[in-house]
Amino acid sequence: MANQVIRCKAAVAWEAGKPLSIEEVEVAPPKAHEVRIKIIATAICHTDAYTLSGADPEGCFPVILGHEGAGIVESVGERVTKVKAAPLDKVCLLRCGISTGYGAAVNTAKVEPGSTCAVFGLGGVGLAVIMGCKVAGASRIIGIDINKDKFAKAKEFGASECINPQDFSKPIQEVLIKMTDGGADYSFECIGNVKVMRAALEGVHKGWGVSVVVGVAASGEEIATRPFQLVTGRTWKGTAFGGWKSVETPKLVSEYMSEKIKVDECVTDTLTFDQINQGFDLMHSGKSIRTVLKM
Repeated sequence: MANQVIRCKAAVAWEAGKPLSIEEVEVAPPKAHEVRIKIIATAICHTDAYTLSGADPEGCFPVILGHEGAGIVESVGERVTKVKAAPLDKVCLLRCGISTGYGAAVNTAKVEPGSTCAVFGLGGVGLAVIMGCKVAGASRIIGIDINKDKFAKAKEFGASECINPQDFSKPIQEVLIKMTDGGADYSFECIGNVKVMRAALEGVHKGWGVSVVVGVAASGEEIATRPFQLVTGRTWKGTAFGGWKSVETPKLVSEYMSEKIKVDECVTDTLTFDQINQGFDLMHSGKSIRTVLKM
């Protein structure tokens, strides 16, 4: 909307000493070096009252007062480099799906450069894990899912290769150990299946392998493995929201805006709010990575 005139409400002072009038006004597109801000809240300052009184020698009417405002960047003009209009229909994903998977790799597991990673479940969270592993410098990222239709997107996000457990006669952890000469350095379960959680743990290398539980299992489910799997040096971890603190959200937004992490590519469907049930149908069908509802 950077090149369009928009309409909004404003408190207009038509003349000194008179009450303000709430009216609809037109706001011109931002020119070069200008930023157009959508005001969310504004405070009333004594300077406003001073101007409205007519005592301000620099005051002129009509005028729209107010200078203690807070808002969001709606659009920018040419040659503006320090701020951008926030794509809210994309950055909303940074509050869970993407931040959870991405943080599981960079914060919880602390994936190291040159390592081998295995990601179980290639939905939105799994793709974010792959992205985190790639950003951290992993040299080999193995995507694992029973839906082969997800493999192409996983490779787009950074997976080196993808495998389907149903293509093997052996348990997937045994397949993984053979593929990686003893096991992956890191594994991530992004499904919420306790059997897969066990497979993910048993598929990492003894002595140093780290497996992170990212998926949420159903109520009452319990995870189990032989104590030997842990005694031999494997580590089992859990993560919530990828270990990010709320105050770190601006960092994620910055990484998105600088194209360090993919967000737009995760949004496969955009619906209106009254189509919310259709959004859940898309999720359960496995055909959607993320559906965004516009209010």
